[in-house]
Amino acid sequence: MTQYIATFHTHLAALKTHRSLQKVGVEARMAPVPRKISSSCGTCVFYRAETPCYGHIDPDAEAVYETEGDKVQILRVFEE
Repeated sequence: MTQYIATFHTHLAALKTHRSLQKVGVEARMAPVPRKISSSCGTCVFYRAETPCYGHIDPDAEAVYETEGDKVQILRVFEE
């Protein structure tokens, strides 16, 4: 499984994404955004899944990153 970080424009979008991912059985947790990544609201969702699960990411998302150890790679930037 791969670890992902989703960042958001609003805290509510992070909360909705967290709930949506957990509802389908994806291991997810909300947390402050790591310093390596900037974010409008400062809250992100860390999750582990086989795929990035874009269908469960709230439309008010900023971006989704893939992480491996200390490496962080941007996978997708969402339009505002």
